[in-house]
Amino acid sequence: MTIAPVRPSTPPTVPPQKFPLAGLLALAVATFLSISGEMLPTGLLPEMSAELGVTESAVGLLVSVFAFTVVLTSTTLTHLTRNLPRHLLVVGLVSVLAVSAALTAIAPSYELVVASRVLGGLAHGMFWAIGGAYAAHLVPREQVGRALAVAMSGGTLAFVLGVPLGTALGQALGWRAAFGVLAGAMALGAVLVWRLLPAVPRHEPAAAAAATATGSAPVGGDVAGAPAGGDEATERSDATSAGGAGRASSSPTPSRHLPPPSVLGVVFSCVVTAVFMVGHYSFFTYIAPYLVRSTGIAESSLSAALFAFGIAGGVGLLMVGWFLGRRPRVSIPVGIGVVVVSVVALVLLEGQPGPSMIAFVVWGVTFGALPPLFQTKMLQVAPERLRDLASAFYTTGFNAGIGGGALIGALVLDGSGLDTLPLLYVGVAAVMLVVVVVTDRVLVARGRRG
Repeated sequence: MTIAPVRPSTPPTVPPQKFPLAGLLALAVATFLSISGEMLPTGLLPEMSAELGVTESAVGLLVSVFAFTVVLTSTTLTHLTRNLPRHLLVVGLVSVLAVSAALTAIAPSYELVVASRVLGGLAHGMFWAIGGAYAAHLVPREQVGRALAVAMSGGTLAFVLGVPLGTALGQALGWRAAFGVLAGAMALGAVLVWRLLPAVPRHEPAAAAAATATGSAPVGGDVAGAPAGGDEATERSDATSAGGAGRASSSPTPSRHLPPPSVLGVVFSCVVTAVFMVGHYSFFTYIAPYLVRSTGIAESSLSAALFAFGIAGGVGLLMVGWFLGRRPRVSIPVGIGVVVVSVVALVLLEGQPGPSMIAFVVWGVTFGALPPLFQTKMLQVAPERLRDLASAFYTTGFNAGIGGGALIGALVLDGSGLDTLPLLYVGVAAVMLVVVVVTDRVLVARGRRG
């Protein structure tokens, strides 16, 4: 009798993880609708003020109410809901946004419109805090930039298409009809998210250890509710996966392109984002009068110029998903440097419409890429168990930068004039360029010592 030779067993291979495009597109739709709802009053100031019996500036404050509600509540609410299933929570938040838009459409008074906007701000802040982290949980660490570029693309499209379309609808059918249509679209968006967005499983310590042992990239999960015992394994598996999904690694050393996950990295990322947004919105909030005065374009061409800026921002976002998001350590300082050069060129080319618009469009491309790059880096350096909370802090910092920048810009405009605003932006951007380079080296050095 012959005995068949015993063949050594081979460890099971981990199949490559499929990129969750459908679910991320559903998030993109929800993002598009959320931003459109936040900014829609800016295009309907005359109509809303006339019917509600308030000034246009009071209607403009509806955007501020929305934004500062986000700033004041997103982190706390995200922490309080940390143990709820992420998938159910995202669906619920989009549904609340739909209710907010519907209440705005039927509100009989300005005070009730304000109340409906507060409700929308509560949901919007949590949605942005959880949505970005959710996208990151669905993919390996090195694909976070691509996932965010898809999921957050709706934000750029909202500025390019959502607000203009909503404004046109409101001017044709009335502002209440515009908010009513938006509410219906948000309800459909909630259904899309429910049907297409994959549920994120809870992260177990055993799964993290297995991922580390096999070299597979962890999918992550409802890490806010992860048991404390899994933290070390989670960070080891994050470091292992940084070199590439499904690739074995003999040691938990991080990729040379990514600092190791740390709370300090989250703090640095959020502070840089907030301060940079202050600089940007101190100038961009008042870009309309600056363009008309300095570039010489007619007021009738202003909407086309801003539309071109939005399209350029969409190109920048696509570039993040294509290649920039793979190495945010390089892309962010280069992007900030291009912002400095393009805004300086805008100042130096005053009175020359053609060259000025080229500089303006280059600025648009770069700024379209920077916010998703900031968020990509923040999520890459955030410990996986803290991604939701880190995203909440990022959202708070981002919106505080918008509101703070507009306020500082108004003070500088009244005190020093329009010409000071681009110089203020250049100064803030240049300082942040230095801060990004220095803090990045600090994070890498800490990782090597650890």
